[in-house]
Formats: sequence, structure tokens, C-alpha cells
Amino acid sequence: MADPGAHRSDSPVDVPVTVTDVRDVRRAVKAAALGNAMEWFDFGIYSYLAATLGQVFFPSGNPTVQLLSSFATFAVAFLVRPVGGLVFGPLGDRIGRKKVLALTMIMMAAGTCAIGLIPSYATIGFWAPVLLVFFRLVQGFSTGGEYGGASTFIAEYAPDRRRGYFGSFLEFGTLSGYIGAAGLVTALRTGLGAQAVEAWGWRVPFLVAGPLGLVGLYLRLRLDETPAFRRLAPETVTATAKGDLGRIFRGYWRTLILCVALVGAYNITDYMLLSYMPAYLSDELGYSDTHGLLVLLGVMACLLLVINRVGTLSDRFGRKPLLMTGMLGFFFLALPSFLLIAQGSVPAIAAGMLMLGLSLVCLLGTMSATLPALFPTNVRYGALSIGYNVAVSVFGGTTPLAITALIALTGTDLLPAYYAMGAALVGVVAVALTRETAGLPLPGSPPSVSTEAEAEAVRQSRRRGGEF
Repeated sequence: MADPGAHRSDSPVDVPVTVTDVRDVRRAVKAAALGNAMEWFDFGIYSYLAATLGQVFFPSGNPTVQLLSSFATFAVAFLVRPVGGLVFGPLGDRIGRKKVLALTMIMMAAGTCAIGLIPSYATIGFWAPVLLVFFRLVQGFSTGGEYGGASTFIAEYAPDRRRGYFGSFLEFGTLSGYIGAAGLVTALRTGLGAQAVEAWGWRVPFLVAGPLGLVGLYLRLRLDETPAFRRLAPETVTATAKGDLGRIFRGYWRTLILCVALVGAYNITDYMLLSYMPAYLSDELGYSDTHGLLVLLGVMACLLLVINRVGTLSDRFGRKPLLMTGMLGFFFLALPSFLLIAQGSVPAIAAGMLMLGLSLVCLLGTMSATLPALFPTNVRYGALSIGYNVAVSVFGGTTPLAITALIALTGTDLLPAYYAMGAALVGVVAVALTRETAGLPLPGSPPSVSTEAEAEAVRQSRRRGGEF
């Protein structure tokens, strides 16, 4: 049966070539990116309301203890992300990417919406934080299958020479989710005031997740399965179903370690800037909550304007140069950035955060095309979900909690800079060990191109024994 949205040009003497339909690629990108935007909208609103949630759900009168309790609950969701990756990833390699991504969307929306309905500690006491932790676990479990599936989905639809460009829309969704969360929280604080936000306004962003989830689910259910997955022979999928986890750990453990190192390095820097920074400005530097979010909104808007250009640059010059630029940027610029931020003026804070943001966007705009190319098609969803979520669980989600605790322990406001520099150093080594994949077919899949003319060029090149 021919692939809907793509067709194959096969002959007995030619290597199969997938010719993609740009309309189907755009639909796939839109559905995957919207889900990613919703994921980070969910996590963003929790981060930006961390201090308020600490007051609502935790009884201690000590603001630092309440903030630590709130960030600990934030980190709890990341403990089950690897479990979600172990369940949803191999399942996506067995039954298809589309079905699993629809399921994760439903669970994510339900978990987030439910948090907005939990009574406060003053109303139901001990059960308030218990329910908060439970629904954070639901969020974390569902998210375990989200990034690996969404990045796999886009990578398997995109033509080889434009995988960086289309992959960058996944992190465009990340920034859009954060901007939506920061914008909504800022609007609520400005329009309602602190007392109303603490009393009931904090619930609004969580309840918004319900309708957003329905829209995302609709878009995902309208998609066809990826051409790469449909090309897998039935016996290959069956073999994966029988021994998927063992096969991944035995056959790809070295690549899994590399994936964990890459993801860990970039997630520490990601969560430090996009999740932790507003709390750092308000709780460590005494800056206004609203002003801190407004500065972060401006920085994220700047990153949103350039992220797709970074993806295009990675298609032209390679993934490794862009990734190395981002890692070295954090290593050399983290300390100057935090020294600027510590000055306390709006221009200094904006300049420091923008320096960090430009380093981060080199990673965001490139990683979504880099990671799926580490693994072959028959284990891609599972292996990427496992490696990604182990790294996020151990390093990313714990970043706000770890930095807050270490600042309280050491008394130095520059600790986030040293934390980022350590992560970047690990990232530099990981990038150096990563194979360049720009413009190449995904492992286990034939070449994917945009036009019949490109397909013919591939076939001619293969006949001559050359590379495309």
C-alpha cells in the first residue's frame, strides 16, 4: 500500500526513496509542536507560580521552605518521566507514533487541568499536597512519551536536507508554551493582584490546559503514521515487541549514554533560564515577580524570532558546529551573564539573560534534529524516550530545586553560573563524540527528499556508487 502523504519510488535496481508532501510535513510539524507547546505551557505555569503554589499547598510560614517544597513537587514529576519513557517509547515502536502521541496528549491535559481543581491546604489539609503530587506524577508519566515521540514524528516526516529547519519547530513550540505561560501569569498578577492570584487566580492557567489539549488531540488524530514507520517490515516490528527494552539496552547502550550526556547538558541550561530564572530574580535578588517575567518574556520572544534560522543553519553547516557554539557559549558566558543580572537594573538583567538565551537557542534549534538521528527507526521512539527522560529526570527537572538548595547552603548568588558551566563542559565532550548527521538519511530509513527531481538525483548517485 502506498504511503499517504509520501510515496515511494522503487525499482528492483534502485534504493527506495521517500518523496515527501510538504503539506503533510507541515501538518505533522504543527501537531507535534502544539503538543510540545502544551507540555511546556503546563510546566511553565507551575514554575512561574512556584511561590504562590508553595503558599497554597504547603503550610510552613517560611517562604524559602515553601519555595523548596514547591520545587520539590516540581521535581517529583520528573522522577516518573523515565518510567513513562520505558512504557510509551517501546509502545510507539510497536503500534506507531501517532496513537501513543494522542494518548500522551490526553493524559497531559487531564493531569494539568486536575491541578487547577485541587482545594487548598487550608481547605482539605494534608490531602492538598498529596493530590498535587499525584497529578504531577500523571503529568510526568505522560510527558515521558511526549518529546521522544514528537521529535521522532517530525524527523521521520521531514526531508533529509531540511530536518534541522522542521525539527526546530518542536522547540519553537517549547518557547511558545513558555511565553504563553509567562504571559498569562503576568496578566493575572497585573490584572488581579497578588491576593486574588493566591486565592483563586492561580487556577486559571491550569484550567486552560483542558481546551488546549482537545485542540492538540484533534490535530494529532488527523495525521497519518510517519512514512519511516510504515516502511518497517512486520517481522521487524514483531521482533521489537518481543524484546524491545532488552534490545535497546544491549544494542545501543553507548548511544544511550551519549544521548543522556547531550540532553542532560542542554536541559540544565534550559530549565535554569526558562523555568528557574523568575524565581531566582524574585527570591534571591529581591526583584519584582512581574518585572522578572516581563524581562524573560522579552528574551524568549527574541529567541522565538531566530530559532528557525538556527535550524536552517544546522542544515547548511551541520549540527555539531551549532551545538558546540551553544555549549561553549554557556561555558564562557554564564559567569559574565549572572554578574550582569546581579546588577539589578532592567538593562543589565535583560543583557545577561539574552547572552544566556542566545547560547540556549543554538541548542534548542538543533537538538530536535540531532537526537532522533542517533537511533535506527525500529527502536528510535523507545531508545530516544529512555535516554531523553533519564537525563531530564536526573539533571533537568532537579535544576530549580538543586540550585535553590545550593544557594541556601553556600550563600552565593553566582552558583547558577557555575552549575551551567559544569553542564556545558559535559556537553562539549558529548558534542565532540557525536557523529554529524546533517543532510543524511535517518539510520534504518531510505533517503527522504522533497521532489521527484531530488529523488532521481539520489538514484543516479547511488548507481554511480556515490553518496547523496
